[in-house]
Amino acid sequence: MSIVHGIKRLGVLSAGQMGTGIPFVSAPHAKSAHQVSKDISLIDKLLAKYVSKGPIQPSDAEEVRARIQTVDAIEAMRDVDMVVEAVTENLDLKRAIFREFAAKIRPDAILATNTSSISITKIAGAVIPEGVPAAGEEEGKAASGRVVGDLHFFNPAPVMVIWLFTKLVELISAVQTSQDTLDRSRAFTEAREKEVATSQDVPGFVSNASLMPSINEVHHDTSVYCLYGGVATRDDIDKTFRLDMAHSMGPLQLGKLL
Repeated sequence: MSIVHGIKRLGVLSAGQMGTGIPFVSAPHAKSAHQVSKDISLIDKLLAKYVSKGPIQPSDAEEVRARIQTVDAIEAMRDVDMVVEAVTENLDLKRAIFREFAAKIRPDAILATNTSSISITKIAGAVIPEGVPAAGEEEGKAASGRVVGDLHFFNPAPVMVIWLFTKLVELISAVQTSQDTLDRSRAFTEAREKEVATSQDVPGFVSNASLMPSINEVHHDTSVYCLYGGVATRDDIDKTFRLDMAHSMGPLQLGKLL
């Protein structure tokens, strides 16, 4: 059965690369995308690049750009259907932001985080009203049930073309996340022509829990042996992974971008 996500207005809290990219890929599928930022010049550059390369026409670029607005405060996003936080990986900061979301954004909006490793359950706990003892209480359950780890798009963000065309988005449920929130988040993500992989709320989820140890091992062990031992050059290590193991890029190249 097809789920109607109902997300026509999207808010994004971030001025960074991920915060720029999310409204960029979402704007064609939402009536408006609001971003808390004073500078979205990167979006203009991306649109100009896509027009010059041919994937989109100037009229398409103008339509997408017209849907993206900058705002100066969370209060200006009160009426969005979903808001995505994409700030630095700091639990205290994220919890403070989600407390603001809960207070200033309409109570039926989905509150999503783009974290790559922090517990969604801990973030969701920040929106439970003061004085409510646990998410098991009806009021606390309703508040925290709208929090989801959605839109975990993948770096390397600096290679924006790679990032925009990466098909995978992780969807992570907190202990408190409601089924309706999950279903609508999945439907909206799929509407943006992304594949969804679901994960339990564990450190690093699936992607980083699997990826980072292998990258760290290559950097600290294998690369030391191969590079400094003269076994292979950096380029040849990465080439082996690309051509022999069908990786899109080698681990040393990827590690420099993360």
